[in-house]
Amino acid sequence: RRWDTVVVECDPAGLERRADFGADELDSDLLHVVRSAPAEWAWYRDAVPDPGYPWRYVREAVHRAADRGVIERRRRGNRIELRRKWPYPDWVRRIIAIENKPDLDASAARRLRPQVEHDVAMALADEVWVATAATGGTVEPALLEDLPVEAGILTVDEDGASVAWHPTTLPVEDPGTRILDRPDGGDHDASAARFEYADPDWKRDKRLELAERAYGRGWRSYVGTMRPDCRHFELGPEAAGVFPHCGAKERSQTAAECSGSCPAFEPEPPAWRSRGPPIEGGPGAAIKRLLERRRERRRPGL
Repeated sequence: RRWDTVVVECDPAGLERRADFGADELDSDLLHVVRSAPAEWAWYRDAVPDPGYPWRYVREAVHRAADRGVIERRRRGNRIELRRKWPYPDWVRRIIAIENKPDLDASAARRLRPQVEHDVAMALADEVWVATAATGGTVEPALLEDLPVEAGILTVDEDGASVAWHPTTLPVEDPGTRILDRPDGGDHDASAARFEYADPDWKRDKRLELAERAYGRGWRSYVGTMRPDCRHFELGPEAAGVFPHCGAKERSQTAAECSGSCPAFEPEPPAWRSRGPPIEGGPGAAIKRLLERRRERRRPGL
């Protein structure tokens, strides 16, 4: 099960301590080792809880963690011992899952409903949302579709997003319900749905794996996805920060639009790139340096 968008709300102090473990995500095996690493030297089989799979995979994870510098490792005789460098912080506050469905008609809603029901029943995320295009009607069509009432509805247009229906906060600390099979719902279908419960500890581990995946992959940079070297590329200040703005389109552009294939793309004139400070190398190079510095400041500890 993959969500279109995952938002992780973090504890600021915990997020800064998470940076001690590097910019890359920690997968489930590394998390198992890092979170269990003791303050004093110990044999890895004594320090790490039984994983439920062969110990050789734990040993490999210990070596990977040591190679990345997130734990300490030594060999005493035939035994591999480990010791933590830092305690793994409690940095995740909430996880919000969003399904993006721009054209949410009745057919799309029928296909989406089982997925949203699964998310609500499992309660891995604190909130589940469905984002769809705004129609401008008095009542948004998404509100009339047969979706779980626990899911929020977000309508999006060129001016931003509006909440059409507020979600229910899901019980992430309680056991989740994993729906295995459900009846077809026909007139002659009297079969019962099959389900099983998901242990709260399993959910806690999965939530942390989701957050780690977002930590390693979820940081975005306009430098890498857009063309600041276009003469129309500008930065416009907004309440949440500095965002790209296209002078040719007279609006904020998407990453797909801001590319070398854009009809309005014009490389900076060579004369611009020969300028000295404060825009040494041209406006595009100066924008890249500015965005890189901002990205470093916004990513705590790195």
